[in-house]
Amino acid sequence: MKSRPSRTADPPPTGPPGTPAAPRPGPAHDDDTPVYVISIAAQLAGMHPQTLRAYDRLGLVTPGRTSGRGRRYSVRDVALLREVQRLSQEEGVNLQGIHRILELGSQVMVLQAQVRQLTEELATARAEAERRVAEAHKSHRRDLVPVDRSAIVVWRPGPRR
Repeated sequence: MKSRPSRTADPPPTGPPGTPAAPRPGPAHDDDTPVYVISIAAQLAGMHPQTLRAYDRLGLVTPGRTSGRGRRYSVRDVALLREVQRLSQEEGVNLQGIHRILELGSQVMVLQAQVRQLTEELATARAEAERRVAEAHKSHRRDLVPVDRSAIVVWRPGPRR
């Protein structure tokens, strides 16, 4: 019988040497599937597990939970942890500022989804309108007298009496 690799095992690094990197999701899970225990997620994000717990308490990153209330982090969570660390260390943003940035980012994603949906609805409505116009043109009678559009008629009043 073939043994399954542990989901919490250290993945092969894909980044620069010495920097743990999150693996690409395989067929068993996607970016949002919580699979990493806190120690592995902390290692992948380059942080201490206690920092992850603090970020969870502050609402910066909300990992999935097991039935025993253990934290499980997804690939997307690890990427978010890295972004929080980058904003904090490289940009000098405090945790309250990071929380606001993440909220605004979520709002932008929601609005972008709405724009995509409305764009699709608009395209559907335009196609329907064009179809109706074409249908109306087909039903018009063709017995109108053609007019030569290049003919010019000049009217000059006659002499007054």
